[in-house]
Amino acid sequence: IAATFVYAGIDVTATPLFTGTRGAQLAGRATLIDCDTIPARRGTSQPFRDLVAALEASLDLNRHRPGSLVHLAPYLHTRTGGRIGSLARLLRQAAITAILDGTERITKTALDAVVLDHLAEDNQRPRYPANRTPRRPRSGD
Repeated sequence: IAATFVYAGIDVTATPLFTGTRGAQLAGRATLIDCDTIPARRGTSQPFRDLVAALEASLDLNRHRPGSLVHLAPYLHTRTGGRIGSLARLLRQAAITAILDGTERITKTALDAVVLDHLAEDNQRPRYPANRTPRRPRSGD
């Protein structure tokens, strides 16, 4: 029987998993895949935007405007820090709310109302200091 073993863990290189004789054997047979946050942009590609598009395509909401979440990709990246779990939770909760309240669509207002996981809420990168609004460009800027 052919089988593939997949082990998942957090910070596994800092644990005894890869130390000692057995650890060396496992390390020699394993390929580590680092699952970091997804960047908004990588060269000319936009991996986070592509992820948002894929998740949006799986929504089954009657009144949702296709492409509206892709348009919000910069906001979604800021809100979730580029974390897949935070993004999935945000979209899932907004979709559930849209079904329950009968709107059947996800809007930025609906997304703003969702409370995310502690890490995303704690590390959300605000665009501007709370006491400041962005300045309007002057002519010649």
